[in-house]
Amino acid sequence: MPSLFSLYRKIFFGRKPGWNEQPLPRIYVSASNVSLSQDKVAQYSSVCGFDFDGKTLPMTYMYVMAFRLHAVIFTHDGITFPLLGMIHLKNSISQYRMLNIDEKFDIECALTSSTVTDSGLEFDLVSKAFVDGELVWESLSTYLYRIENGKRRIRPPKANAMAWESPEAWSLADDLGRRYAKASGDYNLIHLHPVLSKRFGFDRVLAHGMWSKARCIAQMMPQIGERPCKVEVAFKLPLLMPADVTFDSEANEDDLVFELRDKRGRRPHLSGKISFL
Repeated sequence: MPSLFSLYRKIFFGRKPGWNEQPLPRIYVSASNVSLSQDKVAQYSSVCGFDFDGKTLPMTYMYVMAFRLHAVIFTHDGITFPLLGMIHLKNSISQYRMLNIDEKFDIECALTSSTVTDSGLEFDLVSKAFVDGELVWESLSTYLYRIENGKRRIRPPKANAMAWESPEAWSLADDLGRRYAKASGDYNLIHLHPVLSKRFGFDRVLAHGMWSKARCIAQMMPQIGERPCKVEVAFKLPLLMPADVTFDSEANEDDLVFELRDKRGRRPHLSGKISFL
């Protein structure tokens, strides 16, 4: 697997001119025979709220490994705009069986499509993990490179129609971004320190979107169990830390819907759905 530290040197100190208004190229990267560190998985599980039994991987952990390949794509010469300031809009993860820490994984990632919207340039990264040729896990992430448009009106996102009867309450410390970065290797500056996040217009550090997703999934593991499933989330309002947030989920026919909201349960930070496969 590539070294994130060497890639971050390119991301933080490399110079890119900005989007050249051309469709993004299709880019494919892969890594074979990838092994995992039990200590790293345990650290990640602790930060995200999973009960790690020393063997079974949290559903979101393979994203941590795939993100290294994302970073390779971000630093490709065909990507003419900088990574810093990009927005993770949504993510889906499909896990087809439980994964074990002692397995060897072949991981691949591809930039598959890009579309110009009113907000900017959106593009998709598809990641897949195989064991002995069997597809066991895959993910789709949609990112946004924002393009300023004075005509665009930003409307605040609305919470979904859940009953929201007895939500869980979580308190997030301002060092959560640093702890998640150490566990995952995702050292995006807006998550590390207020001095760094202010460069991008935020007075406080932001929680990682994928931490929010992982923490929600960890909360719902008693309902998920070992069943294959697909977990889709949309990242809504930025989550500034320290913060008090609320979480709730409910069954909806054959699916589970869930949301992470502010302390009062009014403004959504993340909306999601779990479909069983």
